[in-house]
Amino acid sequence: MYESFFGLTSKPFQLNPDPAFYYSSKQHRRAQAYLEYGMHQNEGFIVITGEVGAGKTTIVRGLLESLDPEKVVAAQLVSTQLDADDTLRLVGAAFGLRTKDVAKSDVLMSLEAFLISMATKGKRCLLVVDEVQNLTARAVEELRMLSNFQYGNQALLQSFLIGQPEFRQILQSPHMMQFRQRVIAACHIGPLDVIETQGYIEHRLKLAGATEQSPQISGEAYEAIFKASSGIPRRINSVCDRLLLFGFLNNQKSFEANDVDEVAKEIFEETIGEVGQANAQSPLFDHQGEHLNLGQLKKEYYSEQLPRDLIVTLSAENMAERLARLERTLLQLEHINSTTLALLQKVFEPGDHVK
Repeated sequence: MYESFFGLTSKPFQLNPDPAFYYSSKQHRRAQAYLEYGMHQNEGFIVITGEVGAGKTTIVRGLLESLDPEKVVAAQLVSTQLDADDTLRLVGAAFGLRTKDVAKSDVLMSLEAFLISMATKGKRCLLVVDEVQNLTARAVEELRMLSNFQYGNQALLQSFLIGQPEFRQILQSPHMMQFRQRVIAACHIGPLDVIETQGYIEHRLKLAGATEQSPQISGEAYEAIFKASSGIPRRINSVCDRLLLFGFLNNQKSFEANDVDEVAKEIFEETIGEVGQANAQSPLFDHQGEHLNLGQLKKEYYSEQLPRDLIVTLSAENMAERLARLERTLLQLEHINSTTLALLQKVFEPGDHVK
């Protein structure tokens, strides 16, 4: 809508991950280096964690697109609350194997035979598991058992596990000791700092065809974007996309901090409206302090103040943490369900898959 107004050739701040817009921050370079290191090791597990919207999926997609299909067979699985047997079947389906109405032992044999056949052809097999924090303990153990498959001295399967920060805590539990011994590298992607936030925005605008004249964003506006987004790339995209729409509607091509505040206020107010309807009768937080009651927040705390003033009032860290939980609840389902549906269709459609 606003692209022609700002002289852009594409939309710079889409919410869906796009490797073409990959921004190489220090943390993202480190995560990418770990993935590339893992590819050279060809064994064990590489673990990448980060908040929703931190850029984990973008890095993985970029890596997968760079792989030579003549040398690497990659399969991607987005996990839900699946148990061990279901996870095993979905892994098999992700590699194109028939798993419908097949006993677990037969699925394992078919999967091992497939991995061996790839190894004899000089190909490596890579499994990418996204949203890994949703796997049950038994499902994680099943993945560990799959890493035992060998052909001579060669490991037949390597796995990249991508998840949210809570998976780091899961890994530290006592029953994960054997699994931890198979992790050859782990990396956490944190938020961008204020300088990286500005670099990220300028990078995406440049790729979308922006010039120095349009749009123009002041230094104070960049700081306001950083505060409104907490440095999380997907939130930065949300704020900047709305900011450009705001400029288009108001015939405005330059932005100051007050413009960002107005846009952030609208986004914040919309979030309150969507969630507050379901949580209208509770105190500000529940008795465990785990969930933010946005309905009560709107009633007692929302005024004409700017969103960052509210954040100061409630404590910036607590607010960001609870909004992150909310964002996981709202955004994760769509991402998980679409991929899982496609895999389940492979599992349950008539037997036309390779066995």
